[in-house]
Amino acid sequence: MSEHVKVSVEPKGSAADIEVVESGLRAFNVAAIGDAGQEPVNVFLRDESGQIVGGLIGQIKWRWVYVAILWVSEVHRGKGHGAALLAAAEEFGRSRGCVGVHLDTFGYQARPFYEAQGYQLFGTLDGYPPGSRHFHLAKRLAEG
Repeated sequence: MSEHVKVSVEPKGSAADIEVVESGLRAFNVAAIGDAGQEPVNVFLRDESGQIVGGLIGQIKWRWVYVAILWVSEVHRGKGHGAALLAAAEEFGRSRGCVGVHLDTFGYQARPFYEAQGYQLFGTLDGYPPGSRHFHLAKRLAEG
């Protein structure tokens, strides 16, 4: 390591400092494999008064939808709403030319639900969180 630089752990790094790192990685990625075509994916489940009672938050990058969050309020679970949110995100991805969807879930969460929707396990991290597992699943939408 050069004498003129130092490593510093900064849990509360400034937004500007974080942007420097993110921008640097984006520029490297674009030069190597092209623009990610990043786009948000937000799907909401609303009750009759317009209140959000569930939703899916994700993003499109490199023609894949990533589902970061899928949540349905306890009162509305088990009624097919989670599957409907996921199907809507998949259809949105198809409309944007995406080839697949990927997501992650924990051992205490929803792996059987995702597998019932056609998702396949491609990775497991044991002991994350301690005493559990972190599963990574994907589903192809189209050939590509």
